[in-house]
Amino acid sequence: MSSPNCHINNEWSILKKVIVGSAASWGPDPTAEQAVDPKSREHILAGTYPLEKDVQLELKGLVDLLESRGVEVIRPNIIANLNQVFARDVGVVINDKLIRTSMIAARTLEWEGIAHYFPSEHLTTPTPGVRIEGGDVMPMGNEIWVGYGEGNDFEKHRTSRTNEQALEWLSVEFPNHYIRSFALSKSDTEPRLNALHLDCCLSVLSGGHTIFYSAGLKNEKDRKWIRKHFEGKILEVDAEGMYEMHCNLLSISPTSVISGRGFDTVNTQLRKWGYEVLETPMGETSKMGGLLRCVTLPIFRK
Repeated sequence: MSSPNCHINNEWSILKKVIVGSAASWGPDPTAEQAVDPKSREHILAGTYPLEKDVQLELKGLVDLLESRGVEVIRPNIIANLNQVFARDVGVVINDKLIRTSMIAARTLEWEGIAHYFPSEHLTTPTPGVRIEGGDVMPMGNEIWVGYGEGNDFEKHRTSRTNEQALEWLSVEFPNHYIRSFALSKSDTEPRLNALHLDCCLSVLSGGHTIFYSAGLKNEKDRKWIRKHFEGKILEVDAEGMYEMHCNLLSISPTSVISGRGFDTVNTQLRKWGYEVLETPMGETSKMGGLLRCVTLPIFRK
């Protein structure tokens, strides 16, 4: 098989190739007990869980938008009766390697939808005991930013997806990178108290700007670090903004950002900062606890 031509070293360089998740055959809707995140659980209980066809339309709209901007879009091979919407968590590319992530048991089959695309020489697999999902990992040049479940939080909460062992493993696997870690706030039942992944409470843009939900980080020292690091270039959203996924954006170039339609405060600020904002409707997909970064797995940035 030919090389997949992987290369990612930050969150904002020109996106050339990306995997976008699929809602083609997710099977029966989960019960509240089967829900793997509190926002999905909330919508299941309320009877407002999204319809497969509506999420398919939103993903098609995103694919059309990406392709109109010259991005090559790859879709997973369809596995019947499996939710394959959130491609980001299945893997993460750092430099020219794809980490095959170690997800919760309910999601491990998702790898099979993209496995054919990655020859073994481009793969690195975490060692036993390491748990890591792509939504928690942000390549940032010579640093890798990682959200994780701290100590007892990881053992207690189903929403803890990356553990402290992952930090140690990444530091060994990528010795030339500094691993900057952020403990996340976790709840299995209250979506406004839960940062499922780092990208649910932090979006980093090319110009040194960020969209940030501070309470998504568990420790005050980390909140202070983010505020100092992005001083004068930060928009903080509240719990409702985090719940609606206002931090979960996708940069397709240093100057262009895909954002959710209706994210008025965020999109206005992005434009004031000088970014081109491409809005696309994702409200139904959002009901499952993820948005634009979550449904995309970048493979190559120029």
